[in-house]
Amino acid sequence: MELPISEHEEQLVLMQETEDTGEKPFSGLTRGENLLKKDFFMVHTQKGQKIYECLSCGKMFPKKSKIDGHIRIHTGEKPFSCTVCNKNFTEKCNLIKHMRVHTSEKPFECLSCGKSFFSKYDLNKHIKFHNIEKPFSCTICNKNFTEKGNLTKHMRVHTSEKPFECLSCGKSFNLKCVFNNHIRFHTGEKPFSCTICKKNFSQKTHLTQHMRVHTGEKPFSCTICNKNLTGKGSLINHMSVHTGEKPFKCQSCGKSFTQKSHLDTHIRIHTGEKPFFCTICNKNFKIKSHLTQHMRLHTGEKPFSCSICNKNFNRNSHLTQHVRVHTGEKPFFCTICNKNFKIKSHLTQHMRLHTGEKPFSCSICNKNFNRNS
Repeated sequence: MELPISEHEEQLVLMQETEDTGEKPFSGLTRGENLLKKDFFMVHTQKGQKIYECLSCGKMFPKKSKIDGHIRIHTGEKPFSCTVCNKNFTEKCNLIKHMRVHTSEKPFECLSCGKSFFSKYDLNKHIKFHNIEKPFSCTICNKNFTEKGNLTKHMRVHTSEKPFECLSCGKSFNLKCVFNNHIRFHTGEKPFSCTICKKNFSQKTHLTQHMRVHTGEKPFSCTICNKNLTGKGSLINHMSVHTGEKPFKCQSCGKSFTQKSHLDTHIRIHTGEKPFFCTICNKNFKIKSHLTQHMRLHTGEKPFSCSICNKNFNRNSHLTQHVRVHTGEKPFFCTICNKNFKIKSHLTQHMRLHTGEKPFSCSICNKNFNRNS
């Protein structure tokens, strides 16, 4: 026996029935109820309970509030708006979850390890890692894995095996996914595109982190100073500010660095490697940012503009130096005579007056000078 349905629900059923007969649909609905045909739902009864069926996709819902939210997927309606970044949502619960991005609230805590999460879904996903069986064990460090393939990849940490070799530069990698990312540095391929500003990226993780520039999301929080950061790598790098740790050490000279990328750049001083090259004049560079700066010599691009006189510069450092012309700031001072300078290189030259250093030598007569000019 079917339960009685409301007048509104009956109207919706009648509208569906008139579609089948070719008759004009019921026109007595108020504004807000007068939905497109594809957005109507049908009410069924099952074991004495009402079931709401979306007539657009056939999906079933136990509550009317649930199908109301679902219908917005078809209509595109997003009535719930974030007061911070103006992002819109189809359901209020999604807005509540989103607001935690701005507040950094993580109300769902794992009872096993104490780690907290923005949503219950993320917590449940995390809990599976505690409960899941891990039958494949590393014989060296006893770390366990769910799949044999993951153990095989892990073993390369101990064996230093790097089976994936780049044919362009000879560099080797222990993971195929890292190898594929590296190949794009040579090809210039950037298959991951931002839907908002159209900027392209070579790695999906870089796009994910970039999207947080638009959303304002900073899901990684420092446990010491509560600073929020956009990426896990940024948090790891930030933590070294508190610990003073420099775990990345150069095997050639012993110099240590807080970030692996800084070590990689430094190593090129020893190897002479210059992997970034200009496609116009073939000049090579150790650092990608140096290539980016160099390309502006060819394009004439000057993206850094003075807010006072509107003069443009091709480097941000040049703009910074220029602004001091307006402000009169001289942040670099001599520790011996307290004379101040706008530019660090001018202080370096000045210090040679005190030290007597003359590092520039004439190749003909061997006379030394304190300035290259």
